[in-house]
Amino acid sequence: MLIVVSPAKSLDYESPLPIKKFTNPELLDRSEELIRIMRTKSVAEIGSLMSISPALSQLNHDRYHDFERPFTPSNARQALLAFNGDVYDGMQARNTFTTADFTHAQKVFRMLSGLYGVLRPLDLMMAYRLEMGTKLSNQHGKDLYAYWGDTITDHLRDALEESPGSRVLVNLASQEYFGAVRPKKLDAPVVSPTFLDLEPKTGTYRIVSFFAKKARGTMAAWIIRERVKTAKALHTFEGMGYRYDESRSTTSTPAFVR
Repeated sequence: MLIVVSPAKSLDYESPLPIKKFTNPELLDRSEELIRIMRTKSVAEIGSLMSISPALSQLNHDRYHDFERPFTPSNARQALLAFNGDVYDGMQARNTFTTADFTHAQKVFRMLSGLYGVLRPLDLMMAYRLEMGTKLSNQHGKDLYAYWGDTITDHLRDALEESPGSRVLVNLASQEYFGAVRPKKLDAPVVSPTFLDLEPKTGTYRIVSFFAKKARGTMAAWIIRERVKTAKALHTFEGMGYRYDESRSTTSTPAFVR
């Protein structure tokens, strides 16, 4: 079983680290190609390209120019401990994972990234912002989906072959990021859980983005900590008060409601 999630815009390079072990991203040569492109952009061009404020444009302009190899604990941080958005709040890896959990996560958990392609939990990464949906013209096409092509899918397929448990990919990523994956080339079923909250006024269930993101992280951490190995076992998830609802589920899209 392999889990994929999206990265986060918010980053944390200040909190104490619960683990010193680290690895290096496997696609850094491809990342450097993107860095070279981004270094040709002015602060204003970065702002226009990514629809961000002048201050964020300057920050990321500086980050692109500060990018350097080799990555070390002094200039980079393990990806799972650097991302700091809703999904990662749900995971609480920094506060709850044991060394054994981090070791297992390295086998079964991947973060998709516009700059790094695919990141393992302990892969060092330098601070950055480059969303997968960015329409960055490059030698492969008009955007990052064209740039990464089959590369992300190939890496996930290889990881699936090596991961423990049944050969299934659990998609807990956003549509923007999972759009960089070509499911038919994975040679494995894809299961995409959904999380629905009851709307009291209408009596209907709907996806509430903030809660759904946090639930994805909570499920990912639960799969890792409990060493879940099959898609069917996902039905026993009860984090954040969500429960499996068979009536709203399909084999590929199990629904959890609260």
